[in-house]
Amino acid sequence: MKCNKLFKLISFTLLLVALLSLFTTTVMASSGSSGNVASAVQNTWASAKTQIQQVVDNVVFPALTMILAVLFFVKVGACYFDYRKHGQFEYTAPAILFACLIFTVTAPLYIWSII
Repeated sequence: MKCNKLFKLISFTLLLVALLSLFTTTVMASSGSSGNVASAVQNTWASAKTQIQQVVDNVVFPALTMILAVLFFVKVGACYFDYRKHGQFEYTAPAILFACLIFTVTAPLYIWSII
């Protein structure tokens, strides 16, 4: 019984090592001799730049804007209720959220010239 388990374990390990060596050889052979990662990244960025810009401009920034707008109005409401309760209005959190909201609304206009 022990020999059977040991035989299965050794055969599975040998099969795994053989498959890994096969895949490693294939990957090494297909990578080429240049090894220039920077040009590969630049070429990939150049080909996908417009698609990335469209996704970020049409999905990411509007989603962030919506989230920040909801948080801003919730925080202003909470600050108003605190003002009614304590007689003191706290401006810090709504001001930070408003600044972040302005940043995300105007970011598509200038972010791509920075990047």
